[in-house]
Amino acid sequence: MILQNGKQNLHGKKQIIEEEFGYFCIPMRKKILLEEIEIQEVVAEGKTMAKVDDRVVFIKGGAPGDIVDIRVTNKRKSFYEGVVTHYHNHSDLRIDSFCSHFETCGGCKWQHLPYDYQLSFKQKQVIDNFERLGKFPIPEVTPILGSEETQYYRNKLEFSFSNNRWLTKAEIDSGEEFERNALGFHIPGRFDKILDINHCYLQPEPSNGIRNRIREYALENNLSFYNIYENHGLLRNVVIRTASTGQVMVILQLGADQPDLFKPLLEALNAEFAITSLNYVVNLKKNDTFSDLEVINYAGMPYIEEQMQRPDGDGHLTFRVGPKSFYQTNSKQAEKLYLRVYELADIKPDEVVYDLYTGTGTIANYIANQAKSVIGLEYVEEAIADAKINSEINSIDNTSFFAGDMKDILTIDFIDQNGRPDVIITDPPRAGMHKDVIETILTAAPDRIVYVSCNPATQARDISLLSEDYAVVAFQPVDMFPHTHHVENIALLKRK
Repeated sequence: MILQNGKQNLHGKKQIIEEEFGYFCIPMRKKILLEEIEIQEVVAEGKTMAKVDDRVVFIKGGAPGDIVDIRVTNKRKSFYEGVVTHYHNHSDLRIDSFCSHFETCGGCKWQHLPYDYQLSFKQKQVIDNFERLGKFPIPEVTPILGSEETQYYRNKLEFSFSNNRWLTKAEIDSGEEFERNALGFHIPGRFDKILDINHCYLQPEPSNGIRNRIREYALENNLSFYNIYENHGLLRNVVIRTASTGQVMVILQLGADQPDLFKPLLEALNAEFAITSLNYVVNLKKNDTFSDLEVINYAGMPYIEEQMQRPDGDGHLTFRVGPKSFYQTNSKQAEKLYLRVYELADIKPDEVVYDLYTGTGTIANYIANQAKSVIGLEYVEEAIADAKINSEINSIDNTSFFAGDMKDILTIDFIDQNGRPDVIITDPPRAGMHKDVIETILTAAPDRIVYVSCNPATQARDISLLSEDYAVVAFQPVDMFPHTHHVENIALLKRK
């Protein structure tokens, strides 16, 4: 079997999957085509669903009400997986997509669906996860907080360079030669192919201008684009951050230490754009992570600043964000999210609060004026350094921050030294909390837990482990990422 762009399927003609997982072999030459099937609804992970002869089919693409032909790509004992090959009728639910890269890039999969519909599904997704995985009583879910901005809402994007650009079917069929250098996003499921992006609707200017100028300069000056197979090439990727304050950060990641080649590019960017923080990092490793590497500040400040209105409405908080720091990707929605956390936590002046996975201390500093003290814990040392600075620049003196692996640092000895928490606020990564962390929380026995999650499935799993001692009394979904299936959820737990 030959895949697009001429790459051979390394598994040969058959897709073999272990029987114990409920799979069985399908000869790839025997294509199953389901014709004129009506798509019924949107389901998890942004897929759609149809039923054929009492068998469920999960589909990439489409909208409820579409009449389509489906090519089956994976056959399991109880359901199929497939892709749409032809549309016979389009759903009345559909709206026009706004991006020329739609259905190729994979970034805004739901832009063909009305935003109100997206919100209703995300709310349903939260409820379904807790009913299916939680197995404990849940309260009525408060209506989801939608995003005022559904385009240009992200404050951070990462674009990759490649000398192996993704070619469209029309380009392949033409037989012509095309420029193969690209700067853009990875094609879903293809780590080695980059879709060249001209205009992205996710991040405001000057993001598109900076990215396109970098590509233009690189092509004009014959700078080499990265080859992921050979781990070779000067230009590897670029991170662009655009803060709510109007400040801009650029981090150019390089696959070779050749300053005579890349510094003129940085100088050109610095001359043409108002970049607050211009940085570079030389990465000779075989992965793109640079948390363990030195980031060199080439021009401007080594950080940018975000601002957020104080929960009491009295002025603004300022947050310093460095090249390695985490900050919520949708700045305006982050303010709604933190205000809801603040309201649900209902912190009293004599209470001690622990903020787990604190990042740059945004939540910790946001709620500090209500608490006796706030203790923030985070894995990334640079983020903790920023958290401390954020307390200083906001004249907050009742916070303490500690760096380390959460399961190792949050222990009973730590709690004995720093005080028992009355309230715990936790905002872990998508994988959720380690069981050791949950055990320590249960032993610490705070009165209230506010659990913020970008993955309701792992949130439901973790809360299930807490449910013997805690009852969930409030749910608040928040949409941080319009046109995607992702949803943030806040859960308030009270000790029984």
